Order: sequence, then structure tokens, then C-alpha cells
Amino acid sequence: MLISRKDQGLLARWWFSVDWPLMGAVFLLMAMGVIFSLAASPPVAERIGLDSFHFFHRHLLFLAPAAVLFLAATFLSGRQVRRAALWIFLAGLALMVLALFIGPQIKGAHRWLNLGPFTLQPSEFVKPAFVVLAAWLLAEGQRRPDMPGVWMAWGSYIVFVGLLVKEPDMGQTLLVTGVWFILLFIHGLRWRFILALGGLAVAGAGMAYAVFPHVRARVGRFLHPPKIIDGARDQMDFAIDAFHNGGLLGMGPGGGLANKHLPDAHTDFLFAAVGEEFGLVACVAVVIVFAFIVLRVLGKAGGMADPFRRLAASGLISLYGLQAFINMGVNVQLLPAKGMTLPLISYGGSSLISAALGLGMALALLRADAGEPQRAAAGHAAPLMA
Repeated sequence: MLISRKDQGLLARWWFSVDWPLMGAVFLLMAMGVIFSLAASPPVAERIGLDSFHFFHRHLLFLAPAAVLFLAATFLSGRQVRRAALWIFLAGLALMVLALFIGPQIKGAHRWLNLGPFTLQPSEFVKPAFVVLAAWLLAEGQRRPDMPGVWMAWGSYIVFVGLLVKEPDMGQTLLVTGVWFILLFIHGLRWRFILALGGLAVAGAGMAYAVFPHVRARVGRFLHPPKIIDGARDQMDFAIDAFHNGGLLGMGPGGGLANKHLPDAHTDFLFAAVGEEFGLVACVAVVIVFAFIVLRVLGKAGGMADPFRRLAASGLISLYGLQAFINMGVNVQLLPAKGMTLPLISYGGSSLISAALGLGMALALLRADAGEPQRAAAGHAAPLMA
């Protein structure tokens, strides 16, 4: 054996402490994304006049750095995870502000920055960074009564969500708010505060419905599906058709009919394309892999003594588990359309790389040797930048 448990090097310590089943499940999702992109993206590319494999080639291009970043992130210590999160959070917020002023307007929103042949969506990278930073602030606030950690965490949430609403990106706002509530619940917020926050969330949703026409239109379409007149249909109709066409085993790669009319068959509605071309069996397989990753991380995080690692790992996996649930729920018409990708599977460079980074951080925090130094365990504060 080339690596021994007696070795004290970084590689040896990582090798014997990383969760290999989780590593394998994450790479399996990435492999699924490659197969599904190859099958579902050509009709979309051809419909808009691009080379058939345009999106597939770009998916591979984004997947390479995502896989490397995921693997590299698993080597980090708890201290390095929160340090990286701080800088990503600050830089990401600055880029979100920049996108509001100089970013292109796409479908009425300013969420992106043009970087030559690529576009960057800064909010995707702020999401995992926010979770880690908020987890550290909540944990330190609990450990140090003199530190207003809870209020600082609330401040970071308000700033981030405020920018998301300004873009606007109501889907990501809903997602981040849901994960924020999960963090507060795990942290130990009293029930009356949770109920009060739930009331505020409902009020915020009502305000979004009243203020943003596209939110009102999507909710209205979900609650009262329009009748099909003169063959006019939208992507929600085609998504349901895709699942009906696919049946148990699917129509075969490239054999889908409904996904040829889905404008986002390679991104938001890839799950529907999977259902049509690979069938119910493939959809169930995707759900099982996501469920395995989420439940395994939550199970291991729940047994951690370090509040920061427990909160951060739980929050990170909740972020991607909830995003996957929303995406699949939209595809099967359990939820209104949100414009949200399926993590690690859908096309989208920022989404893919950000998901890989966040999941790599989660695996790093689960490692037995990723804890805080002895002085932190003894009850002394662990500085954010230490």
C-alpha cells in the first residue's frame, strides 16, 4: 500500500479521513450530468442556430474546473473553509453590485457579468459562502456572549437577500431564506421566533407577488393552468408531456419529443428531459443519489461536537438538497416555475462550479482532522481569519 496510516502528511491524513462513499456519489452526479447533457442539449442548440453539441462541449469545459475545485476543497481544514468563505462572500457581494450597474439585462434581470465568451453569476458563489459565514457567526455568538454573532449573521443575510431582490432573483431569495431558517432552527432558535419569522416570510412572499409581475404570472399559471388554445403551450405543459412520453424506461437518448420544444431542456427542465429519454427509472436513480448525499451529510454533521462544523455542513447540504427539491418539484408541477438548475447535473458554469465548491467544503468539514485547534475546543474563540 502506497499510503500508510502512520503517515502524517496532508495526503495521508486526507485519504483516511475523507468520506469515500460521499465522494463517489458526488462524482456519480457529475457523470450523470454529462450523459444527460449529451442526450438533452442538442435539440436546444439546434433550435437557436448553434452547433448541436455546443452546450455539451461547454458543459465539459465547466465540469473540468468544477471537479478539480471540488477535490481541492475537500483538503481544506475548518479554519481554511471559513477563511475562503469570507473572501468569496465579500468579493461576491461586490460583483453582485457591479452586475446591477454594468451587467447585461437578461429576461428582465441583472444577475450576470460578461467575461468575454463566458458569463459569471456572482450570487451562485455567494450562496455557499454565506452559509459557512453565517454558521461561523452563529456558532461564535453562542460560544462568546460578548460577540453579537446572531445579529452579524442576520446582517449578512439581509445584505445578500437585498441584492437578490434587487436583481431580481426571487427563486434564489426563496432558497437562501429557506436555508437561513434551517440554520436558525439547528442553532436553537425558540419556536415563537421561528413562527414569527415564518410570518415575515409569508408577508415577503405576498409582497413579491404584488410587486413583481413575473412572480404573479408564474404563481397564476401554477394555480390556474391556462387552456391550450390553437396549440399554444408553454414549457410546463411540455415538461409534463415529457414524463408521460418517457414511461418507465424512456424513449432512448436523443429520442425525446417534448424536450425539442422545451427552451430550458438543458438547464431548468433537464429533469423532464431525463424523464422522457431515460424514463422513470433514471429519475428515481437521480433522486436516490441526491437523497443519499443529503442524508449522509446530515447524519454525520448531527454527531459533531463543534457547533461551527455542524451548522456549516448541515447548511451547505441543505442548500443543495433544497435546490434539487425545488428544481424537481417545478419539473413535475408541484411548484411554480423558479428558474433554478439541478445541482451538478444541469448546464450552467456558475451553478456547476459553485455547487462543486460548496459540496467540497461540506466534505472537508466532515473530515475527522478538519476541526478547530485545541484552544478552540477548550472554549476560546477561534478568530475568523486565524
